[in-house]
Amino acid sequence: MLDQLSLMAFVAAKTTRLRLVTSVMIVPYRNPVLTAKALATIDVLSKGRVTVGVGVGWMREEFEALGAPDFDRRGAVTDEYLRIFKTLWTESPASFAGRFYRFDALRCQPQPVQKPHPPIWVGGHSKPALRRAARLGDGWHPVGANPAVPLPPAELRALLDELYRLTEEHGRDPKSLAISYKAPVYDASQTRLGPGGERRPFSGAPRRSRTTSRPTRGWA
Repeated sequence: MLDQLSLMAFVAAKTTRLRLVTSVMIVPYRNPVLTAKALATIDVLSKGRVTVGVGVGWMREEFEALGAPDFDRRGAVTDEYLRIFKTLWTESPASFAGRFYRFDALRCQPQPVQKPHPPIWVGGHSKPALRRAARLGDGWHPVGANPAVPLPPAELRALLDELYRLTEEHGRDPKSLAISYKAPVYDASQTRLGPGGERRPFSGAPRRSRTTSRPTRGWA
């Protein structure tokens, strides 16, 4: 696999209209100040085409190999790092004092072209991920066809309702959230999913893959 942010910068240079989305960037793997700087740089050079898809990670061994923050606190670290991104992208000089990271009077310029900052899409469909999207996200970016943690379309409505409820609890407008449901086909040869042998979502003939779900608020 190629490094994500290096690849994003390369694609930005080769295109003029394509939206550039990290899908997803594991936030605790990277220093938050350096990452904020890199993403701001790509946003400036691409003339405002960056969307930051984020996740907390799931493989303990990768955290250990990188010397990343403690695996069991990765959710809290991710939340704090996202706040650091926003602080550096919107304030100058910028200061931050958190549980895991702190700095004072930093100037991180140029700041992103997009205002107030590049949109942040929160990946995952666990309860903590929904809470993170409601508090800190500009969008929700679940993966629907991951065999390890599938999200069938039939279950999407209930999670959307929960996300909108949580968003309103935080005094935010649910309609402001972008909803990006990702359904990659990692292995086309696998047509069955789970112990019951049910068909993997988005596999099979088009007539079998159709859904009859009604449109949802904020769908993008």
